Amino acid sequence: MADIVVTIGAKQKTRLNLELQARKSLDGNILIFDHKEIDIVIMPLKRKIVTFAKAEINDSVYEVQNRFFNFLKRKGVVDYESIRGGNVYGSIEGLIPEAADPEINVYDYALYGVYSFLKEETPYYNYMDEYEKMLDDYFVNPTEADSTELGEVPQAVEKGSIRPGYNHEPYWMSYMLEGKEK
Repeated sequence: MADIVVTIGAKQKTRLNLELQARKSLDGNILIFDHKEIDIVIMPLKRKIVTFAKAEINDSVYEVQNRFFNFLKRKGVVDYESIRGGNVYGSIEGLIPEAADPEINVYDYALYGVYSFLKEETPYYNYMDEYEKMLDDYFVNPTEADSTELGEVPQAVEKGSIRPGYNHEPYWMSYMLEGKEK
């Protein structure tokens, strides 16, 4: 849990408690692990935010990174022109702009922006988890209409869509290639 103070309006301060799975690295970076597909790093010394894929890099990871930086662009947390691929494969980074008011802590603002994005993404991932549980339950415990007992289906010479002796498309002419070598 991180305590940050956010300045709203004319020097009015509000204390917010953010619950994040985060830690601080030795060089002062804030590492955030709350998202299911990406890790987020706020680098105060370099004034940038970087995202890394957790496990494998695929289209869904890129989509999350794209949504993340679009969200931060709309909130004014990162510069529009600064978003680019990072020097680590599959990472994307964006620069945190300087604040016009020297009393505004841009890193607290960035941390709050990351927190807001994670809160916005939570319902989607909760839905996906519930859907996967429902699908697993459907396959593991099928209804009476969707299942048969062992031995209930009678045997037959020909069953299903694959008929014995019928040559399927990729193999149907392979017999013509046999013995043609010189």
